[in-house]
Amino acid sequence: MKEIKLRAQNSLFSRLMMKLKCSLLTILLVLMMVVAKSQSPFYDVNTIQQIEIYFSQPNWDYQLDTAKNGSDGYIVADWVKVNGVQFDSAGVKYKGNSSYDSTYSKNPLHIELDNVVNQSYQGITDIKLGNGYADPSMIREVLAYDILKNYMDCPQSNFAQVYINGTYIGIYSNDESIGKDFCSNLFYSSGNTFFKCNPVVTPGPTTKSNLKYINLADSSGYFNFYELKSSYGWNELVQLCDSVTNNAGSIGSMMDMDRVLWMLAFNAVLVNLDSYTGVFCQNYYLYKDNTNRFNPIVWDLNMAFGGFPFVGSGNSSLGGLTVTNMQQLSLTFHSIDPYWPLINAVMNNVSYKKQYLSHVRTIVNEKFSSGNYVTTAQQLQAVVDTAVLSDNNKFYSYNQFQNGITTDYTVGTYTVPGISNLMNARVSFLQTDADYLKVGPVISAVTASNTSPILNSTVDITATVTNVNTSAVYLGYRQSLLEQFTRISMYDDGLHNDGAAGDDVYGAAINIANLITQYYIYAENNDAGKFSPERAEHEFYLLQTLASTPLPGQVTINEFLASNINDQTNEYGAHADWIELYNTTNTPLSLFGLYLSDDFINPMKFAIPQNTIIQPNSYLIIWADQESSTGSYIHCNFKLSASGESLILSDGGSNIIDSITFGTQITDISTGRCPNGTGAFTSLPNTSFSGINCAQTGIRDLSVKNTTIEVYPNPVSDYFIYSGVSPSAIRKIIISDVMGKSVRIIEQPVSEKIELSHLIDGYYQLSFYGWDSDRQDIKMLKISDH
Repeated sequence: MKEIKLRAQNSLFSRLMMKLKCSLLTILLVLMMVVAKSQSPFYDVNTIQQIEIYFSQPNWDYQLDTAKNGSDGYIVADWVKVNGVQFDSAGVKYKGNSSYDSTYSKNPLHIELDNVVNQSYQGITDIKLGNGYADPSMIREVLAYDILKNYMDCPQSNFAQVYINGTYIGIYSNDESIGKDFCSNLFYSSGNTFFKCNPVVTPGPTTKSNLKYINLADSSGYFNFYELKSSYGWNELVQLCDSVTNNAGSIGSMMDMDRVLWMLAFNAVLVNLDSYTGVFCQNYYLYKDNTNRFNPIVWDLNMAFGGFPFVGSGNSSLGGLTVTNMQQLSLTFHSIDPYWPLINAVMNNVSYKKQYLSHVRTIVNEKFSSGNYVTTAQQLQAVVDTAVLSDNNKFYSYNQFQNGITTDYTVGTYTVPGISNLMNARVSFLQTDADYLKVGPVISAVTASNTSPILNSTVDITATVTNVNTSAVYLGYRQSLLEQFTRISMYDDGLHNDGAAGDDVYGAAINIANLITQYYIYAENNDAGKFSPERAEHEFYLLQTLASTPLPGQVTINEFLASNINDQTNEYGAHADWIELYNTTNTPLSLFGLYLSDDFINPMKFAIPQNTIIQPNSYLIIWADQESSTGSYIHCNFKLSASGESLILSDGGSNIIDSITFGTQITDISTGRCPNGTGAFTSLPNTSFSGINCAQTGIRDLSVKNTTIEVYPNPVSDYFIYSGVSPSAIRKIIISDVMGKSVRIIEQPVSEKIELSHLIDGYYQLSFYGWDSDRQDIKMLKISDH
């Protein structure tokens, strides 16, 4: 009996151990999943994010409803967890118009992680969550953004499961917020004029954000229709509305018209009527970029694919469209309705209309005729299937979700079409539409005479173009992301390196002034237009100039100031954070292709402008103040944190050129390498903006004051040699042009031979500085050796 009992006890122990091992394995797998989610990009479309919110207030829902219907303020949650990472004291509020209702158990949410405390998840502070209202398929918004991203810059979008106080609320769409970070990443600035184009009052047929000029000298007449997101801009909005409504010929200088055309084409093809195109003319932003043009940014696509059936006319809603109406909606609706002046301006401009229809054809052919959208929709539904099944607060049944791509369902007083039921019939209708069927030119064999040109060379671009008006073939190009594309004519006359005259080969030349050149071809005939590549201007062909790029150690983060109260000021007179880079080599280096960031997870936060060269043994200052870069000053799209963070210079991938992670900084005390370029970082009580960080000991008594420095040869060609003083006695040599501008600074020279091959011909002044701030100046003439 004892043996049997012992065996039984052993068996029970074994089962308990097995259960414990299984439990530990389950916990380990859960932890691994949480870690994997926290490491994957927050908007990865194949990963469902997990958002947990905890309120200690038992009436949190009532408080959120009260705030929504009152001042629209945030209720502070005790904490919010994002994929297991906890953030204390985060702001939470309900958002939305038709998608919000105090009776809903699942309302759309806006979480502001830094509402109380300066904190972020992967650099993200704002989380926007949509509740799937009016969408049986549950994937409308994510699918629509996935299509739009191919044609214009737009928010990223995926899915999130939301829990409040431990209770699963449901599956949500998770959409990137359009704010300063969004603008910084896409437009390389964030402080320019910025509007959210949604009526501040309840939207209605007479309450539109339609860019219609109100004919008031007082900009307050626009306050109910737009929400200012920047510190200024009302007068600029009035000027824009005046241009769009009264002077349509000028809107190309006021707006990025290619983005406008893509937006309108997208809205028309996808029957996205909760937009500028529909009755309320809303759900878009306008940001004025560094070219001084407003850029439209599409927002809120939860009712795309016919989820909102009100197209409007004048100041009326016209009632809801039927599914058949939406399937057969004209591509040119509102073309003469004065309450949609932007559509008027496009449809009544022959070239804009051709470009708009070209974009329509591209979207239809790439995403819908091909059936590509159905494949993507099915993949997205597979991602969220289990989460939808367990969502007890969803607005539709699981069966309706499964059939939401193909089947129409009634929502309130109107019908929301199944996505493929709408789009398959819409494609069939468009393929019978007279405007859609117009045939444009054929563009092929786009060729550059040199795909890796050198600076200041000329490159010929040629293309074979047929079925075209010979005077309507254009080359669009730009040589900086801070510029707009310039269009110039291409010719088939035998005089532009285009072969023989009349052989259908068109040519034009570009002078390579910067390190990259982006270009495309556009052509028209009497009926239609055509782009190459077809997604231009969002996509383009690329020429990259041959130039040396830095390796680790060749360019370093040399000094930075993260709390500037009394130190250097930028060109606007502001005491801003700054970062100093240093070229440790004797060769000019291109910084094209390099990025600065304060976040290892987002290393491509700021792209250094393409034409940036850092001279030998010289400095480059980058202002960390979120201002716009100009031809003379570089400003990055983030600020430094005085409480400590990281600073990374990299190629945007795995190649880190230099980096530092620093702690709390003291006001007006910079951190820099000592000695320059190679030493360890240390606090510098006296900042050395564009200068030597730490003077070498033992040589400070040396002087150039009582010596005679000679330079030979003079005139010089590729280099000069100085004599009369040793390099150790020289703190720095500054070479200035005839305007007094420093063109090169050599800190602590190690040789008497100074290379000058990178300088253009002309007169210069050489200034030799000793360690006691004394100096000698010598005039020099630079002449190339031909």
